[in-house]
Amino acid sequence: MHAIIVSEPGGPEVLQWAERPDPVAGQGEVLLDIAATAVNRADLLQRQGLYPPPPGASDVIGLECSGTIAALGPGVTGWRVGDEVCALLAGGGYAERVAVPAAQLLPVPAGVDLVSAAALPEVACTVWSNVVMLAGLGAGDVFLVHGGAGGIGTHAIQLGKALGATVAVTAGSAERLARCRELGADLAVNYRDQDFVAELRQATDGHGADVVLDNMGGSYLDRNVDALATGGRLTVIGMQGGRKGELDLAKLMAKRASVSATSLRPRPVDGPGGKAEIIADVRARLWPLVEVGAVRPIVHDVRDIRDIGSAHRDLADGDVFGKLVLRVS
Repeated sequence: MHAIIVSEPGGPEVLQWAERPDPVAGQGEVLLDIAATAVNRADLLQRQGLYPPPPGASDVIGLECSGTIAALGPGVTGWRVGDEVCALLAGGGYAERVAVPAAQLLPVPAGVDLVSAAALPEVACTVWSNVVMLAGLGAGDVFLVHGGAGGIGTHAIQLGKALGATVAVTAGSAERLARCRELGADLAVNYRDQDFVAELRQATDGHGADVVLDNMGGSYLDRNVDALATGGRLTVIGMQGGRKGELDLAKLMAKRASVSATSLRPRPVDGPGGKAEIIADVRARLWPLVEVGAVRPIVHDVRDIRDIGSAHRDLADGDVFGKLVLRVS
């Protein structure tokens, strides 16, 4: 097969389309012929040598894909050769084929084409596992989403509205904020020249956010705690603003609030909190929302996989609204 390989850690120019050995479906795995994959910020870090794959995972970049089942490994039931699926991966998406645990497969939702489905697994599993399974977002809650224009953010806006929450977002331009409103955001704050804590408090009559989904990490930690309502839940999924921040425990305790930080890629397949558990819950409770159009993949552009360099540059420059999808075959 062919795959995008990293010749050495560096910029987008180190990404090359080259031959690699064909993967083989092992126990409990399926082999996919990949139709499309998608670009995530973690991919940029891996390309730079800053985010190595977990032990045993493919060293080929790519955390999600869509495609057709080409072969079933020993012990796989419930799937057939020829099924169109999308998959959450620990690596290997930037390729023509990938072997993936069957427990990490999702059927392509009705009403979503095979290529666009590649934009769903990573954002769906990240947002659902943090916002619903962990933080318990529900109807009537106030939900603050940082980075509302990104892949995670555009998905989170739609999910929040589908669950009956009031959704507030931050983004960095009037155009991106307007597009977030089109997706359903009730409050859109320009983080470059507005104080999101003050804006949120004013818009909610002092209540604040019941759930905060944060991709910034350290630099936003104190302000996120300020934004929380009594009993609020802050879940951190990224460190674009640094790994370390100061946490005022007295403020947190006074609000009876909580802070959690999670990552998806290194989780085991099985066991409590594993990928299989998340996939099963996503399929049972989120996929019906996708199939009725309440939550849909937001695709900025579809490009050929060989145009991977420009895709990485555009994502790094912040020129993407939603997800960049790469057509493989």
